[in-house]
Amino acid sequence: MAQKFFKLFPHADYAAKFSFSIVYALLAAISVNFFYQPGHIYSSGITGVAQIITTISSKYFSFSIPFSLALLMLNIPLFFLGWFKIGHKFTIFTGITVVLTSLFTQILPEEILSKDPIICAIFGGAVMGAGIGYALRNGLSSGGLDFVSIAIRKKTGKTIGSISIVFNVMIMFIAGILFGWAYALYSALAIFVCGKVTDAVYTKQKKMQVTIITRFPNEVIEHIQEKMRRGITIINEAEGAYKHEKQTVLITVVTRYELPLLRLAMKEADPHAFVSIAENVQILGRFYEEKL
Repeated sequence: MAQKFFKLFPHADYAAKFSFSIVYALLAAISVNFFYQPGHIYSSGITGVAQIITTISSKYFSFSIPFSLALLMLNIPLFFLGWFKIGHKFTIFTGITVVLTSLFTQILPEEILSKDPIICAIFGGAVMGAGIGYALRNGLSSGGLDFVSIAIRKKTGKTIGSISIVFNVMIMFIAGILFGWAYALYSALAIFVCGKVTDAVYTKQKKMQVTIITRFPNEVIEHIQEKMRRGITIINEAEGAYKHEKQTVLITVVTRYELPLLRLAMKEADPHAFVSIAENVQILGRFYEEKL
């Protein structure tokens, strides 16, 4: 019986992803219950929409829809987008992440750490952004608009954080209608902080052009391609202006996430090579990205 179970889940990667889901769910629950809800701050994405539904139901109707239930129900239609446009494994683990987030927000009590809405917006946005970036970095998603953002990023190349900011302008206005325009600005601050922290943590989307000047091009190419799936352009017979020595120039593009692998490859292949790195380059054409 145990053998059949492990055949269904043969990879340690599954256990790791489940632990990543728990970390994100805990960070999201802390952000919502300790900062957003007490400070009347609205989160980004579907989380913010779920907050709005909960607020409207308790304020204008005789019943209150729990935030955890609203979050779960809103994500169900978007799972279909993830299933067909992004990846099956990615969608399954995102579903697990959403269920855990709903569970943790239901279990954790609301705690008022500060009544200052600016503090709630900054720290709530930072914690939520760290959770979203951490989840995306490890091949997961917080669900909701992340599915839409990833699909758009694949088409346009724009960053996840900037796309999320555009999507969440409407949430800011609804916050202003419900709590006053000052709280709309506080929510805008939270969404901005969340987006920027997401971009800082989710380094796989940041592309960097690497120029390598080396006397051992074959060794460098072999070590780089052994550690990562990247194409390399070779320029032979380059000449140094000081000693007029013949060297080879190699040009490639990597993500910030792959930078430690690049450093390791260069240390092993040619520690004396000259390496120049240009950050945040835009790519036109094919650039391999791992499937989520």
